[in-house]
Amino acid sequence: MYAVTFYDMDADAGPALFERVREVYPRHRAYLDAFATGGEILLIGPLGPTPAGGAMAIFRSREAAERFVSGDPFVLEGIAERYRIVDWDPLVFAEA
Repeated sequence: MYAVTFYDMDADAGPALFERVREVYPRHRAYLDAFATGGEILLIGPLGPTPAGGAMAIFRSREAAERFVSGDPFVLEGIAERYRIVDWDPLVFAEA
């Protein structure tokens, strides 16, 4: 069973959100890179072309997702207004 996280941003924040993302991103990226060395995160990235679209990530377990969120600067410093973690049991097809 995998886990998917969704981060919701303040869609009404406008340029202020973009500036906060630019400020906090280096800490978020350093945290992400360190976390990724454990192999528990599969995919991560923004939804849409601007920070207001939010973000999602796929983890190998719910426990990994919870650990990631609990220390992510985007959560701790208020970039992500809300987040949710969803258990996911995907049907995986072999590559052609």
